[in-house]
Formats: sequence, structure tokens, C-alpha cells
Amino acid sequence: MTIKVGERLPNVTVRQVTPDGPKPVETKDYFAGKTVVLFGLPGAFTPTCHKNHLPGFIVSEAAFKAKGVDAIAMTSVNDHHVLSAWSDATGAKGHIDFLADGAGAFAKALGLEFDASAGGLGVRSKRYAMLVVDGVVKELNIEPEPGKADVSSAQHLLEQMK
Repeated sequence: MTIKVGERLPNVTVRQVTPDGPKPVETKDYFAGKTVVLFGLPGAFTPTCHKNHLPGFIVSEAAFKAKGVDAIAMTSVNDHHVLSAWSDATGAKGHIDFLADGAGAFAKALGLEFDASAGGLGVRSKRYAMLVVDGVVKELNIEPEPGKADVSSAQHLLEQMK
């Protein structure tokens, strides 16, 4: 069952990429008491994720912060080594928190997983963007078409925020 606006995020342990290496963090603790933009994507370095989805959140950081957002976080079904390398390669380090969901437990708990085994990728996260306030989903935009980052874009979420 897919998470909905008004529901609390499930509690799952993910690995946050930090300067000191990966840090296990429970989602209930990461999102507690903060306003967070969270976006999920199928995979680091994949064309749409790398060229279209992630860059929009990097360039929109100041606009989100001006609307009261405390942190911007991303998650994908990749290990923390891959996400650390991607953070470095994209200049996102220090601007976006990378939350590695290596086994897809968070994506599955959200009901936002899909099977990309036919393309050799296994279970992945659907592409989405959400606004989370103190662990509760306030906005949720799930991309309806693979290979697109329109509904789940930073710009679309910014436009929804009052």
C-alpha cells in the first residue's frame, strides 16, 4: 500500500552518507521535529536521475530554505558507497543528505518500490518528491512515467508549497 498525504513515514534504518562514513539512522529520528524535502529516485548515476532529477534540488536549495525547509534529502536503492561517490560527483555534498536504502526496505515500507529486474536493476524506488513535516507527509508527488522527472521535480514541489 502506497503512503499517502497525512500519514507518518514508516520507521526504517537507512545509512546516511556523512564525512565520517556511513551512519545508520532511523527515519523516525532523521525526520523528527524538522521540515524536510525528500525525493526518491531509481538509482545514482542513471540518466534521468543524474541529469534531470537531482540537479533541480541542488539549484533549488535556497528557495526551499526560504520556505522553511530545514533539510533536503534523497534516497535510492543504492549502497552508501555509491551514494557517497554520487554526492561527490554532483557537488551535492553538504547541500543534500544522501540516505542509502541498500536493500530497498524504505522504498518497500513506503509502497514506492518497483521491480526493474527486466532491465537488470532489481527492485528500485519509484521516482517521487515529498514534503515531510515532523515525520508526516504533507505533499507527495509520484512520477507517473518512467524516465521523466516532471511531477517529482524540485520546481513542481516548490510551486505547491505556500
